Amino acid sequence: MALLLIASLASPVHAQSAAPPAETATDATPPDADPTDAAPPTAPVDEAAASQDVPPRSSDPADPTRTEAEDDFDALYGSEYDPVADPTLPAPAQVRGAYDPWERYNRRMHRINNAVDRRVARPLARTYVTAVPRPVRLGVSNFFSNLGQPVSAVNALLQGRPVQAAHALGRFALNTTLGIGGIFDPASDAKLDNGSEDFGQTLGVWGWKRSRYVELPLFGPRTLRDVVGMLGDAPLSPLRQVEADQLRVPIQGVQLVDIRAQLLTTDSLREGAEDDYALVRDAWSQRRDYQIFGDRQSKDEDELPDYLREELVPTVPVDAMPVVAPGG
Repeated sequence: MALLLIASLASPVHAQSAAPPAETATDATPPDADPTDAAPPTAPVDEAAASQDVPPRSSDPADPTRTEAEDDFDALYGSEYDPVADPTLPAPAQVRGAYDPWERYNRRMHRINNAVDRRVARPLARTYVTAVPRPVRLGVSNFFSNLGQPVSAVNALLQGRPVQAAHALGRFALNTTLGIGGIFDPASDAKLDNGSEDFGQTLGVWGWKRSRYVELPLFGPRTLRDVVGMLGDAPLSPLRQVEADQLRVPIQGVQLVDIRAQLLTTDSLREGAEDDYALVRDAWSQRRDYQIFGDRQSKDEDELPDYLREELVPTVPVDAMPVVAPGG
């Protein structure tokens, strides 16, 4: 009998009958009461005061409303106090948009280049990364970077930068000898800057500051100024001194695969972009403008934003391209 009594007490039917009606539990106001009587009184709002804008703080040091923090900030940084600004951050890079009057042609060529990249260049680069150990790939990249130092040295001199020219020549001499043909990079341990100057940059320094953007078949972004600059760089390339096509062309092919392998990490970014053409054009153009103009204004490389410090879409060097040098 006790078990039956306990079971009946625990049954849903008994629980529902034992619970008070929901209405009596929640209705705290009598039916005949005015609903407004239960609401607490609210403070009157001064609409005229609420509609007035808060006046900006004065930058006058004699203003009695200025805070001590504002005075301290002005004493340290010489500018009006901004509680959000971080004075340790560099100013945004001042770069112009790409000059792209040939956009219709460039977009068509970009689609063709992407199709070739998906079917040929990207698979080759992935196979190269998978099959070749990273130390070997680093040596290959060092080798081709070292080949570009003579071109950098000459163009640095043409731009009136003798220190950079000396660094480029020093890198080439040190890496070619102690670095076993440029495979190793002892010049970086010797604190010799690894610059990259070309005749397209030199033309920009000389006054050709704005040039049409153009996408070359198979070789990607350039400007008209850089296409002209290729003709000046080609005779200076050590790789172009190799007259035997059977030797030079395979080396150029390895260089192109090495460059594409360095870009594999950017594939996910490009695939997720709403407009891949605009992403490549703008990133390359901003990097190119900084190479020509920006690095002559900023002396501290650590203060640069990442998109200027590392190339999203590097320029294919002239020694890897099948262009004919003047006179040969």
